[in-house]
Amino acid sequence: MAAKEEGAAIAGHVTQGAAEAGVNIIRVDGLVKWFDVGRGYGFIIPDNGLPDILLHLSCLKRDGFDAPLEGTRIACEVVARQKGYQCLKVLSVDHSTAIHPVERKARTHSEVAPSTGWVRAKVKWFNRARGFGFATEGDGLGDIFVHMEVMRKTAVAELIPDQWIYVRYGDSPKGKMATEVRLSLDSGPAHTN
Repeated sequence: MAAKEEGAAIAGHVTQGAAEAGVNIIRVDGLVKWFDVGRGYGFIIPDNGLPDILLHLSCLKRDGFDAPLEGTRIACEVVARQKGYQCLKVLSVDHSTAIHPVERKARTHSEVAPSTGWVRAKVKWFNRARGFGFATEGDGLGDIFVHMEVMRKTAVAELIPDQWIYVRYGDSPKGKMATEVRLSLDSGPAHTN
């Protein structure tokens, strides 16, 4: 069974008007996994088991909705594209399940307390879609794991390879883990834990 047909079978609904264009449109309900207004997109976790669905800000705006918070329920029509499923039309948005940033709990699997002061580190790589990356203080000093949740604490939106940053980190069962990230020592909250 082709991926498009499987998706339609899982969703249980195919809009008929799309058949003439050779495209299957599937109605899906789900929760917003994350949405980044600055980048103009985010992802929906569908209730029916399909892979995550790409959601563009332009689609939301066109259909009369604002950028959603994590956890918002969305009903939409999606289509399978070359790189995965993408939202074509937003049908409804329910903010009652949204998680406001101050309520959001850290999703890192290990709670780590900082054991260092601020150190300068160079970003090795960071994948925003996967939500993590690594930095290093220098050759032979090991990698420092940097999770997206840690970056959100100080409103750091993106890290770029070879960029210099400042981190505080602690030891986790899997190695060094950043507990705070700043682009400069002058940025971020004034407090240090």
